[in-house]
Amino acid sequence: MTGLDTNILVRYFAQDDLVQSATATDVIERRFTEQEPGFVSVVTMAETVWVLDRAYRLDREGIVAAIERMLGADALVIENEREVFTAMTALQEGSGEFADALIGALSAKAGCSRVLTFDREALALPGFELP
Repeated sequence: MTGLDTNILVRYFAQDDLVQSATATDVIERRFTEQEPGFVSVVTMAETVWVLDRAYRLDREGIVAAIERMLGADALVIENEREVFTAMTALQEGSGEFADALIGALSAKAGCSRVLTFDREALALPGFELP
């Protein structure tokens, strides 16, 4: 298995650099297989969503489509796939930011009964509380 960094995924989705985007596409679509998959960590996933949102101004639907594409790819292993799906669903429904929802889902998986935050938007997500 081979890990993927954020910039590979961003180039793949943005297709904004002739050489790097072509290389990223080749890596993701041709080099990886179910037997030899690529690995996407939760950190890489969160960074990718952040970059697509902040730097590329991709709308919520576009970001959800990118996450769904990664989750649906047989040649990619997504770390904590269930929690990534939960965070994607929160983003899709407009109930919170992807990173906040991912923090909540990973905390719940770890057995946390709540997540303390000062972030007013995160407080709208299940399990988040003010200290």
